[in-house]
Amino acid sequence: MNSRMVKRRAITITLTLTVPTVAALSLHSTHLRAREIPQVSLLRTPHGGIQPQTVLDRDGALHMIYFKGDASAGDIEYVRRSADRKHFSQPIRVNSEPESAVAIGTVRGPQIALGRNGRVYVIWFGSRERSGNAPDTMPVFFSRLNNSGKAFEPQRNLMQYAKGGDGGLSIAADTLGDVYAVWHAMGAEPGEGHRRVYLARSADDGRTFAREVPISPPALGACGCCGMRAFADERGTLFVLYRAAAESVHRDMTLLISTDQGVTFHDTTVGPWELNACPMSTAYLSEGGKRVLAAWETAGQVYFDSVEPVSLKVTAPIAAPGEWTSADGLDGRNGLVQGRVPRLEAFR
Repeated sequence: MNSRMVKRRAITITLTLTVPTVAALSLHSTHLRAREIPQVSLLRTPHGGIQPQTVLDRDGALHMIYFKGDASAGDIEYVRRSADRKHFSQPIRVNSEPESAVAIGTVRGPQIALGRNGRVYVIWFGSRERSGNAPDTMPVFFSRLNNSGKAFEPQRNLMQYAKGGDGGLSIAADTLGDVYAVWHAMGAEPGEGHRRVYLARSADDGRTFAREVPISPPALGACGCCGMRAFADERGTLFVLYRAAAESVHRDMTLLISTDQGVTFHDTTVGPWELNACPMSTAYLSEGGKRVLAAWETAGQVYFDSVEPVSLKVTAPIAAPGEWTSADGLDGRNGLVQGRVPRLEAFR
């Protein structure tokens, strides 16, 4: 079997909600048949954690990180639950420096990825006070689970020269040892319309990283306080989903795709939106069968689409059913979108 391929047998969809916090909703199914009702289980984040992020491995084990403490100076904990267990493992603190993580708002929390041999990688924003000589930006910290699987290595700041990091960062890894850390930060000029998405790449399972480089088209900008996602599929193709901010009003959801380990990218618009404000929106990427699945929100509506495996063409978006009400604190037609995290994980 090709070393890039990962065998996946069951279909699993996971929806994580962060308003106000705590719960992860999972739908599990194997070989869904007509009229069969999927089993749905609601899991509460352990130890009162907030902003949970989860990844399912090919053996069905659930890996989770979550935030604890003050939103401007807290900690990240990691737990794991095997497919045949009902309870999570004892938590392991991810950040080696206590209270060095931030989770202000709903889009600045930590992110997790699994790489070669199931190694866990975590990326997060630190406080501006910990950014050294760059007090105008938040550091981008990274750590990985050590070889014993019992602790995380000392955290490192991957932001070497970019400035103005704020809302969006993500982490992705493939089965060949490539690890991709992405975030958006200031471009050549101030302003959202000039922000860029940056990539720091490791080719040795996260031991070392090259200096970050901009990978998004400079004319598209990047929405300053919006979240983003990176994902590497079983073929090693890298996807980065983020919200642009061209001329500060064209806030289109944009997908960057690389088939050469992050050396070059091409971009495509998956969801246009004209808005002269930052909506603090979020996005998600995962894989189902041979397709990469995407989820994002625009004007109070969550959308889904998929990417064809060979042509890499993006399918037409599908609006998720249901309506947001005024109780959600937003205007689903014209207002800002805050605090909802579309999350989709599908393994076949």
